Amino acid sequence: MLLTSLGGRFGRIEKSNAEILVIQAQDGDEQALHDLLFSYSPFMKKTASQVCKRFIDDHDDEYSVALSAFNEAVQKFDHTNNASFLTFAHMVIRRRVIDFIRKESRRDEFSHDFMPAAEPEAHNGIADHAASEAYDTNQQNQKRREEIALYEEILREFDLSFQELVKVSPAHQDARITSIQIAQLVAETDEYKQYLVEKRKLPIKEIEKLVKVSRKTIERNRKYIIAMALLQMSDLHFLKDYLKGRLN
Repeated sequence: MLLTSLGGRFGRIEKSNAEILVIQAQDGDEQALHDLLFSYSPFMKKTASQVCKRFIDDHDDEYSVALSAFNEAVQKFDHTNNASFLTFAHMVIRRRVIDFIRKESRRDEFSHDFMPAAEPEAHNGIADHAASEAYDTNQQNQKRREEIALYEEILREFDLSFQELVKVSPAHQDARITSIQIAQLVAETDEYKQYLVEKRKLPIKEIEKLVKVSRKTIERNRKYIIAMALLQMSDLHFLKDYLKGRLN
């Protein structure tokens, strides 16, 4: 995404021009849809370029995929969940372009499989199982990389980074668990979540009343709590599970 920067994506009150046009397009306003597709063409190309690691223009297949994905995002966006449309569109475009690249890659591999080979090898159940496991591992690694990139975009708007998150992670397990519990409290309380998004800081005074932790401790672990709250407020499900093992 992602994530499309993802700041202001949680708990926003005012809708952006894009979101207003999306609502109109969902209501059948064809001009609003046309305006969206035209105005955000550079956004689509940029998102596709980030995935492909190269310049994308109107003639590339990846742009067609991005355009279709953007239109899909317009149709599926739910403005009632306080998310940013561009955040949502960014993630949909990334996923569709990645799916396209994988599909093309598999097609190339499929074609290669039918090319004459000098010494074809026999496949057995063990080899197939190993290949399947290797593919699953590769898919998981790819998904992790995608979500880390999106998470980094979220953190960047709060002057944080994924690398910094590792450094500020509390050294003691009890402190990490307490910080994560506070982050969960923030993520699940609308007024705290909105305060975090709008003020870019924690509502420490309110939190202090509800937890048996000193203000000094909360402030010392402030960055980690904010990062964990943002993660829990996101839809980066794979990364949530991954971080439980690595950081918690």
